[in-house]
Amino acid sequence: MPQLGESVTEGTISNWLVKTGDHVEKYDPIAEVMTDKVNAEVPSSFTGEISEIIAGEGETIEVGELMCFIETKEKKNALNDEKPDNEKEDSSTQTKDNTSMKKRYSPVVMRMAQENNVDLNEVVGTGNSGRITKKDLESYLNNPNKEKTIEKEEVSSEDEEIEFHPPIIRRKPIVANPGDREIPVTGLRKTIAQNMVRSKTEIPHAWMMIEVDVTNLVRYRNAEKNSFKENEGYNLSYFAFFLNAVAKSLKQFPQLNSCWAGDKIIHRSDINLSIAVAHHHELYVPVIKNVDEKSIKGIAKEIHQLSQKARTNSLKPEDMEGGTFTVNNTGSFGSVESMGVINYPQSAILQVESIVKRPVIIDDMFAARDMVNLCLSLDHRVLDGVICGAFMSHVKGILENISSETTPIY
Repeated sequence: MPQLGESVTEGTISNWLVKTGDHVEKYDPIAEVMTDKVNAEVPSSFTGEISEIIAGEGETIEVGELMCFIETKEKKNALNDEKPDNEKEDSSTQTKDNTSMKKRYSPVVMRMAQENNVDLNEVVGTGNSGRITKKDLESYLNNPNKEKTIEKEEVSSEDEEIEFHPPIIRRKPIVANPGDREIPVTGLRKTIAQNMVRSKTEIPHAWMMIEVDVTNLVRYRNAEKNSFKENEGYNLSYFAFFLNAVAKSLKQFPQLNSCWAGDKIIHRSDINLSIAVAHHHELYVPVIKNVDEKSIKGIAKEIHQLSQKARTNSLKPEDMEGGTFTVNNTGSFGSVESMGVINYPQSAILQVESIVKRPVIIDDMFAARDMVNLCLSLDHRVLDGVICGAFMSHVKGILENISSETTPIY
């Protein structure tokens, strides 16, 4: 399994494009793989014949683990030279094959064994033909005397005191009722589900919301949008102004442009904003790089380009890499208040809600103003209310004072 993006640690085989016995050329696509970043085709690393497929469709494996074996021409010739003319396959040959399979270790297993000084001959493999998997090695490291302990329990005296174990409570399976429609969970939806569970179980979420008067922004954008569309060929969206304000604020408060790394917190130097782009029932999170260095026009252009790529299924791994903070345009669905799930391993996500015109008291008088809610979910290991409140106030200040002088489009 190759590395299909920065911070990508595993991938799910969504579809094999070849079968055992097929001939492939180097760089030919052999499988479609789904990661939390992107869908991608995996190219062959060699020219040869697919001799064995290891990872099945729907199986998730880590970067560096085996997907399949490819027998190259050189290897095949070498094996043929070694075979006697009268060789016949029998049970002993099959046993040798199985033994050789056990000795085929993935790079991940080899690295773990070397780092922990483990003799792999002592590890029992549960993989295909007895192959040792990462989970087998982890189990061994957690209890290297596991097999000996089991043997001891098997020969223990019947008079030995029996431990009490509480009964296992089995959950009743969820079944469909007549008339219900069952939709298999595969591909992107399965990856999203896994990442959301990881985010919510690992990251202690906290939440805050502020209200922003964006009347000046609405007037400014409405005055410029038609000429902008005519000149540039794409829309001048409100979202470009929000991303600009967030990038400027992250420059002032780099704590929010960071991630938790176990024994340290990493403040990212680049401000790369992940944005959510929906296409039919699929959700993609491409990244606009170095937003603090771009004009409103530059940001609007990238929003347009990434949205087009998502709609045509042409996003590449590099389009999804390197995000340091996520801004979600939930207002496009009419939402006025929402609580986002943090895009792991980032430390915060900002939801930009719908701009709504409503009466607001100004100088003891009611006035119709354009208002928007900004909702922030934060990793409470990295951030607290004080710094996040200051960040949100800074965003608010920028948005409420937008004009042609303070925020030029070009």
